[in-house]
Amino acid sequence: MEWLSNPEIWVAFLTLTALEIVLGIDNIIFISILVGRLPKEQQPKARFFGLALAMGTRILLLLSIAWVMRLTADLFTVFEQGVSGRDLILFFGGLFLLFKSTMEIWHSVEGEVDESQPDGKKKAGFMGVILQIAVIDIIFSLDSVITAVGLVSDVPVMIAAIVIAVLVMMMAAGTISDFIDKHPSLKMLALSFLIVVGTLLVAESFEIHVPKGYVYFAMAFSLAVEALNIRVRTAMKRKLNEPVKLHKDLPD
Repeated sequence: MEWLSNPEIWVAFLTLTALEIVLGIDNIIFISILVGRLPKEQQPKARFFGLALAMGTRILLLLSIAWVMRLTADLFTVFEQGVSGRDLILFFGGLFLLFKSTMEIWHSVEGEVDESQPDGKKKAGFMGVILQIAVIDIIFSLDSVITAVGLVSDVPVMIAAIVIAVLVMMMAAGTISDFIDKHPSLKMLALSFLIVVGTLLVAESFEIHVPKGYVYFAMAFSLAVEALNIRVRTAMKRKLNEPVKLHKDLPD
């Protein structure tokens, strides 16, 4: 139990937990958008399974840490550029994210309307959504685990940080999902940033490193602007719905 009194382990645990939550934001947004295609009664279950799958994938990758680190070794060379297993996963994962985000934008703007549904949305199959979440979990988990390995050498600390981070995401996922579903402009913004993330994953596979701080700053700034827009629209709607009030003062 010496680790309980070791401040270095606590600092590493808190830092890694915060980092896992930040790195999981993309995952939450993607899961929220995918789950929004399911019937309302299936959405909480799909969010739970999706995030539980993310936690399980990250823990399994941590336990097979030697295999994960071998993924950074070059498998073959193309035009004098080494290609590793991590590069391949990031490349195809980035393409999948680009394709899926673009299709979601197209479906939201130009897609067919299902008149049998009260909200006009075409409903997806439960297992189809879970499989798509599984694919994207592997992509995000790989990057997250490699980051964790670079920060902390104690596997139990890494597992504890992942569990806490996923539990926090589970608590926030429902609120985020409902908020995104309620505000279509926010959904478009989230999908646009997923396209940016997909592009970064493809760039990362070619060893082109773009500091993620720039992306997260742009995301936070855009979300702040959109939050102001939502507040303005809400205030205007409330003002338009106010009843007409007659003046009580009579003219002289």
